[in-house]
Amino acid sequence: MVHDFEPGWDAYTERPGHQLPVDLAFADVRPEHCQALVIPGGRAPEYIRTDPDVARIVRYFFERGLPVGTICHGPQVPAALGLLRGRTTAAFPPLKTDMEMAGATFVDAPDVVDAAMVSCRGRPDLPEWSRAFMRVLEGANVSL
Repeated sequence: MVHDFEPGWDAYTERPGHQLPVDLAFADVRPEHCQALVIPGGRAPEYIRTDPDVARIVRYFFERGLPVGTICHGPQVPAALGLLRGRTTAAFPPLKTDMEMAGATFVDAPDVVDAAMVSCRGRPDLPEWSRAFMRVLEGANVSL
C-alpha cells in the first residue's frame, strides 16, 4: 500500500502500491553480513514484529549500536522488542502513545537521531531523514 497524506485530513489514504518480488526470507538474513538496517513503515511492521527472525535481526543491530533507520510505522518493531526504552524516536504521529508506552520519548520531527538510530514520521520526511541517516552511516564508517 502507498499511504498518501491529504491536506486537512487527520489520517492517510491507502492506494495500491508496487509489488516487488522477495529474494531473501527473514530466516535467511545473516545480519553479520550487513552494515545497517532500515525498517520501513506502512502496514508491514505490525505483522513482522512478531516474527522471531525479525527479532533476531533487529536485536543484532541494536545490541551492537549499528545504524538503524525507522520510517513511519517502522518503530513498532523495536518497540515490540523492548528496544526503545530510554530512546528518542519519531514515528507516524498517531503512534505517539505506543512509543511512550514502549519507554521512548516521542518527538514529532522529520529527522530524529538517537545515537545510531534515525527515525521519521513518514514518507514526506524522507529528504530530511535520508540526510540524517547518511550522516550516521558516514560516522559509522559504513562503506557506501
